[in-house]
Amino acid sequence: MPVSSLDCPSNSQTHGDKPWVLYILECSDGSFYTGITNDLKRRFQEHNEGLASRYTRSRRPVRVCYLEFYESRSSALIRECAVKLLSRKEKEVLVNSYENN
Repeated sequence: MPVSSLDCPSNSQTHGDKPWVLYILECSDGSFYTGITNDLKRRFQEHNEGLASRYTRSRRPVRVCYLEFYESRSSALIRECAVKLLSRKEKEVLVNSYENN
């Protein structure tokens, strides 16, 4: 089940700032792309318009298949690095556990 709402929950906001979001996209070729942002709607739109990254530009459309929320950019970056080190199989397990909840 894909994530249908790209709104960040307001209870995750700190000091009036948007929370940082780690996201995994599934590209049209079935590959995964991992990134972070504090404006998920804007970033998702950029990915699907071919403006966000060289990787997703040729693999559109993309869909959001995993999200994690963080209070700081540094926390999100640390988690992004950890997720990028996961194997394809480990990412599939992560995405499947998220989609089945």
